[in-house]
Amino acid sequence: MSGEPEAADPRWKRAVDMLAVVGPPLTMATALLVYFGWARTDAQAKAMGLDVSLFGYTVQDFVLRSIPSLFIPLVWLLIVAVLWLALDRFLAGHLVAGRVAGIRRLAAVILVGGVACAAAMWLVVMLQPERTVLFVPYIMAAGVLLAAWGLSLWRRSTEASGRSFSPLSRGSEKTLIFCLVTLLLFWGTSDYAQALGRGLAVSYEQRSALLPTAVVYSKDPLGISAPNVREQPGGTAEHPVYQYSGLRLLVVSGGRIFLLNEGWTLRSGKVVVLRDDPGVRVEYGNPESK
Repeated sequence: MSGEPEAADPRWKRAVDMLAVVGPPLTMATALLVYFGWARTDAQAKAMGLDVSLFGYTVQDFVLRSIPSLFIPLVWLLIVAVLWLALDRFLAGHLVAGRVAGIRRLAAVILVGGVACAAAMWLVVMLQPERTVLFVPYIMAAGVLLAAWGLSLWRRSTEASGRSFSPLSRGSEKTLIFCLVTLLLFWGTSDYAQALGRGLAVSYEQRSALLPTAVVYSKDPLGISAPNVREQPGGTAEHPVYQYSGLRLLVVSGGRIFLLNEGWTLRSGKVVVLRDDPGVRVEYGNPESK
């Protein structure tokens, strides 16, 4: 009877340790996906003369909009993490084998290199505060992680020599490093997402002709004054119908239909926003092949 809790305890401990390892990165990754989707959409909307709140996107929408752009970077991030774990295990094996001096020298190099990398990137930001230099926060975060890893290797090599460190100090350092890296990742994600959003807005000038065509029918005049949009009255005197052509579908979201005029540009184009209600009927078609 008394042996059962002791037998079950290691399994519970492994499960708790696994949650402690996987939980914070998973939470941070989800938060980054949401923030990336919002920042990208916000920058794109502002470049097009809109506000992101008009689209009525949900948290799930922001996550889905961020995945295509972040899929490859996240894959590379996981590959680097796996390689780092393999290298850390390899160096841990050398510690067990008693090669303490070599690991200590390597730890010192990694620690100094990580601090120098983070300091250099911070200097770049301070010297050019008005410019947004992409990937600098990511490189700074990598420098912080390298420095933390170098410090960890140094401590493990020192512990292999018979010395020890205070667990309270180590736990405090992990918390501070996690907070700092999280802030740097959010900073870098914001810069990258905004640049990508502005690029997507500019790309509509080249690929607006590839968007689905839209013809709007309404029983009341809509007064659309966008360039290249043609109004054609029809129907009967009792039941008039107004047809608007020369439009392209941007997106349908939040109970609204967002349309671009033919030949849309950032300077002269307009975004037409209609309520998705029974009084307005929209016919969509495939874009003309060129």
